[in-house]
Amino acid sequence: MMREKWLLLDQSKLDPAVNMAVDEKLMEWHRAGMIPPVLRFYGWTPAGLSVGYFQRTEGKIDRTAVEKHGFRLVRRPTGGQAVLHDDELTYSFVIAENHSSVPKTIKAAHKLISEALLCGLQKLAIDANFAVPEDKMQTSGTAICFEEPSWYEITLDGKKVIGSAQARQEGILLQHGSIPLHMNAIELFDLFVFENERVKERMLRAFGGKAAGIFDLIGREIPLDEMKVAFQEGFTEVFDVAFERFSLTDAQWSEIHELAEEKFRREGYLYSR
Repeated sequence: MMREKWLLLDQSKLDPAVNMAVDEKLMEWHRAGMIPPVLRFYGWTPAGLSVGYFQRTEGKIDRTAVEKHGFRLVRRPTGGQAVLHDDELTYSFVIAENHSSVPKTIKAAHKLISEALLCGLQKLAIDANFAVPEDKMQTSGTAICFEEPSWYEITLDGKKVIGSAQARQEGILLQHGSIPLHMNAIELFDLFVFENERVKERMLRAFGGKAAGIFDLIGREIPLDEMKVAFQEGFTEVFDVAFERFSLTDAQWSEIHELAEEKFRREGYLYSR
């Protein structure tokens, strides 16, 4: 029996607004039946601070600091807290909610996708685990995503190393996630508003025990292409599918850049909450 064929979109570093526009367009094209499910890898240039779809920016994000560091703010189509996308590998996965491979609940779907990511890490000889379910943890309530692992996110040596978020829009599931290679916590904490410097310093110290870049923890660097192959193989095994490489056409790029301008770079959207 032939395996179902899905698409692999392997991209280099792109502008933050363009990255979010690509993910949204992939959902739109899949919904229209133009493309099958897609696994995408990408990076960011300049580095981006993405905030969750429902996340407040006023009084939470230090807009001046974001600009001072040369980063760009972008609002994700998924929920969750803010993530600094800098020295990392990012993935996204687009599939119809009614696909036979997709569990009905967000939590179960998140678990299955995390199993594929874990499988990829195992192929890289990285012995990671699922995070402790959130109902057994005390959360800090900050605006920073990597402050706390949530359901079925991935930890290594007790520290969160992959943070993911999921959205379901008009029958399509999008999950994307950040896989930091190295993490600069001082730079990250510069981007948020704190009650005072003492609170900031205390939370920065605590953060060091909660999250880290994968390369920092394993003490070695792995070529990005090798990591992408491992994660692709993880999805291949867990979902029992085959992947074929996919490139965007000029017409598709035009749609993406138009969406980036009209939505993801628009001040009214960025600071809508």
